[in-house]
Amino acid sequence: MALFRSCALRVNSFPASLRVLSKPMQVQMQYSTQKTADTDIVKSVLISQSTDIFTNLALEDWLYKNSNFSNQHVLLLWRNEPCVVIGRHQNAWTEANLPYLAETGIPLARRNSGGGTVFHDRGNLNLSFFTTKEHYDRKYNLDLIVRALFREFGVNASINERQDVVVKDKYKISGTAAKLGRPSAYHHCTLLVNSNKISLSKALAKHESGIKSYATPSVRSPIRNLCEENPRITVDGLQTAIGWEFLRTPAFKMVDGGPELISKQRGFQFVNPNDNWFPGINKIREEFVSWEWRFGRTPDFSISRSFTVPVNLLTSTNSMDQFVLKEQDSQKLRIDMAVEKGLISDVTLNIPPGLMPSGFHGEASVVTHLKGKKFTPESLAFLQDALQTLHLDGEAGPNKEREDGKLTEREQFVAKCFDQVMNTV
Repeated sequence: MALFRSCALRVNSFPASLRVLSKPMQVQMQYSTQKTADTDIVKSVLISQSTDIFTNLALEDWLYKNSNFSNQHVLLLWRNEPCVVIGRHQNAWTEANLPYLAETGIPLARRNSGGGTVFHDRGNLNLSFFTTKEHYDRKYNLDLIVRALFREFGVNASINERQDVVVKDKYKISGTAAKLGRPSAYHHCTLLVNSNKISLSKALAKHESGIKSYATPSVRSPIRNLCEENPRITVDGLQTAIGWEFLRTPAFKMVDGGPELISKQRGFQFVNPNDNWFPGINKIREEFVSWEWRFGRTPDFSISRSFTVPVNLLTSTNSMDQFVLKEQDSQKLRIDMAVEKGLISDVTLNIPPGLMPSGFHGEASVVTHLKGKKFTPESLAFLQDALQTLHLDGEAGPNKEREDGKLTEREQFVAKCFDQVMNTV
């Protein structure tokens, strides 16, 4: 069975090193230690027929783990339905507008490479360049893209100091990232063609108030669609232009090999990323979909937020205290929360004077009820019991339970503060 099928080429014409491995995780691939020449490298352009982000990430990972790139270089072209993709070492909660994603049904994915967060939709083309680690050359790949844009569409693009592809010296049209392993490597990037910039802006809106994190932050840049540079540019047209540029360019030199070099390559091949074509790919996809990968891999972080307590919720024991409370309407309730591997590890309320009729103020831990719960709005369901044990209104003692089980006005205020922490990170 071959690794992929093609509409234009016979299956048995594909290079042997790209054939399906019967037990891909158990096969030891042999790599030559001799220096490889341009003429020893054959090139292929694969076009994924899937528009599902998790399937395409799984395809990328499958090729990376199960292919021998010693004597061939592969360019994978793919696009997705709307989604947000964060880097391997990023904080899912600070990089994306999660409430907006939930409202619109846009999935959040985490890729295996580093780098910043990107928004994908059908107006965005993704490119993955596969080589050995020895042959990895990000600058070569980006130069190839710049050449294709100028050759086919007359667009003058350049590569900035961050290795982003830009137009007019400042507008970013492509983000870039890589994964370097042993022995394989890949460099992948995006190209904005006619992406929905309104959805992009909303999906990547960030709320970072009070967050301390060691995750890799994204660097925001002004962006531009390629169709704004040349209305003729479409995703299909760009896909074809870059594919041909890849095939006509020698593996290690940025020169034009023309039709003669193209005739020696493997050409374009459509691939269908499923278990029939790529055994084991569905399991890889399941890993990319899992909450543990998308959110649980977030580096540890902490949040500290303060909220003004309404005067009507504050109590006092004498008229002078009441006067002071009214004058000092900036009494603050503070919530401190620690999150490890996407799970709440500690929660502390700093209660201001006057909020509890008993006169208690200071730190109150509610970790018993929330510890180990996912840092998601759904965890707020566990908050009711936690708040009622604090007895903010003094209505119940340690051995008493409310008959209706409802939160009091003060408890509702605290719950609302928690909701804002969980939903606006």
